[in-house]
Amino acid sequence: MKFRMAIAALSVFALAACGDGGAKPAAEDTGPVDLRMTVWSANEAHLKLFNDIAAEYKTAHPNVSVKFDPLPFDSYSTTLTTQIAGGNGPDLAWILEDSAPDFVGSGALVPIDGNLTQGDDLAPAATKLWQNGGKLYAYPFSTSPFGMFVNTDLLKKAGQDNPADLVTAGTWTWDKAFAEGAAVNAQTGTAGIVVRDFDYKTWGNLSAVWTGWGAQAWSADGKTCGFNAPEMVDAMTALHKAIFTDKAMPGPGVAADFFAGQSAMTITQISRASLLKDAKFGWDLVPLPTGPKGKYAVVGQAGLGVLKKGKHAQTAADFLGFFTNPANSAKLAQYFPPARKSQLNAETMAKTNPLLKPAQLQSVVIDGISAGVVKPSHTGSAEIAQNVRASLDPLWKPDANVKSVLDNVCTGLKPLLSK
Repeated sequence: MKFRMAIAALSVFALAACGDGGAKPAAEDTGPVDLRMTVWSANEAHLKLFNDIAAEYKTAHPNVSVKFDPLPFDSYSTTLTTQIAGGNGPDLAWILEDSAPDFVGSGALVPIDGNLTQGDDLAPAATKLWQNGGKLYAYPFSTSPFGMFVNTDLLKKAGQDNPADLVTAGTWTWDKAFAEGAAVNAQTGTAGIVVRDFDYKTWGNLSAVWTGWGAQAWSADGKTCGFNAPEMVDAMTALHKAIFTDKAMPGPGVAADFFAGQSAMTITQISRASLLKDAKFGWDLVPLPTGPKGKYAVVGQAGLGVLKKGKHAQTAADFLGFFTNPANSAKLAQYFPPARKSQLNAETMAKTNPLLKPAQLQSVVIDGISAGVVKPSHTGSAEIAQNVRASLDPLWKPDANVKSVLDNVCTGLKPLLSK
């Protein structure tokens, strides 16, 4: 508990410190400027694209250099706030959706409306999380629905149906997906379904599963815990059975990388598709299986913001405008689905996503953005994340009492949601 409280205090202090005194962006820089932008991806293809865009910016602004600083995904927000609290915050930062309310509502960021090119092209649904008081505080550079990548060779080897055929037949359900995952594990010894980046730590990624049951972490107003609601109990019971009884999913401590051929299916976003460039197995991308509540989609979002306390806020905001202009947004779309309405169509996205077919982009990305719900987000995200993670730990045991564990999650969350 002391650790969780320390994280919460750190986040609150760091963000409040950024917003104090109505700090103004620095005047335009004329001397040498070194900007640092924190990102959660260390993928070589992603970083190459970022560096190429920065190099293009430098041709028109020779005094400005940009360094992209990858931070570990599972501790990204905590590491970022630690840097800010220590006076070593970046000039620009990716901000994950779970901590968006903290950053946007605290005054930590510089409004960026005036720096955007064709800002009226942004989809309102994509910008909602990043607005406050009628101003935009972060550019939603990635609005990416979760889909299911499948290893068609492994499924065929285990005598299972092709998920794409099941989608067409209207029978691609969680019951069927769990059954296929269990069959692959039983017949080949390979893992069935992996929720990428979950690793029994990043519980928010499980929303890509539980939303199919109509479950939610908390109510729309953020005040009421939803972890012990009947829908969540049913969803977590199904997950627990898939892990510990049917072996459809690898258990705690078992690593299985779909992109290395170590699992039959994985839930993740299209930014990972680049890992399949040299794949030695057949694969496909399909929408998430239908849940008891019907078809659904879950969206992960990340915003790009300028820290008000940065030494070069005005220059950083200008670079953000360049990084996200229509031309660069189209380039970024090969990994990060854009928020620009003019670019949100399968034909446009297919031009920069050669590994994905227009039909895959339409069914998973375009349709997912139009109908999807964003992963859980709340003020006090750091403390909430640690609290839920610790409270869920007892669930990841074969003999766990699912309802009892989820009741305890809500007991721990109640005082945090009421702040």
